[in-house]
Amino acid sequence: MKRTLLAGALTAILLLLSRMTTHAQSSVLLTARQQALVSISAYTAKGDLPHLRTALTQGLEAGLTVNEEKEVLVQLYAYCGFPRSLSGINTLMQVLDERKASGIHDVMGKQASPITSTAPKYERGKQNLEKLTGKPETGPKTGANAFSPESDVFLKEHLFADIFERDVLTFQERELATVAALVSLGGVEPMLQFHLGAGLHVGLTEAQLRQLIGLCEAAVGQPQAEAARAVLAKVLEAGKK
Repeated sequence: MKRTLLAGALTAILLLLSRMTTHAQSSVLLTARQQALVSISAYTAKGDLPHLRTALTQGLEAGLTVNEEKEVLVQLYAYCGFPRSLSGINTLMQVLDERKASGIHDVMGKQASPITSTAPKYERGKQNLEKLTGKPETGPKTGANAFSPESDVFLKEHLFADIFERDVLTFQERELATVAALVSLGGVEPMLQFHLGAGLHVGLTEAQLRQLIGLCEAAVGQPQAEAARAVLAKVLEAGKK
């Protein structure tokens, strides 16, 4: 009898500890470094260069390296175009020059490692995409990929191989940047839905994604943020099924 009661008590304690751990993990918010990635991406997508200058400075102060900030700006050309990306890069150069003139020497950080894989770029991009989603791509092409197979090739070979394969940023950091840019752009709900799902798969939590949307709201306004919250609700609901 005593052993049964003891076993029941231990089970209850372990269950409580498990729930506490799960709650603690789900309530962990974005670090200052991650928040800077979000703000940099949001202001770049919007084309708000004065606020981008501030975000870039805050990112360096929060521990982002020069190469990490540069990598975010390079990646964003695939989502918001070369004009926004190049404007962001020029803004970063100005920030660095001003900080250097003030005696601040920022850490350059690591460069991207050489790609040693001999697999075709399309296959490497496909594999990276599957890592982001956790879903293998099977069957014939559908939708836009079937209608415009060139786009499928460009996405796989360039975005998900040439860019995402560079190890200056993690997949999680790249999804933070991508989601922030898409929230700020607005009107791209299908792509946002995809990348919110990818963000969850690579380890971002619901709380962190809600915080991301809040940071974007401060950058670009309520309409885009509310639209993003509605898309996130769909993604979370689908994940319950």
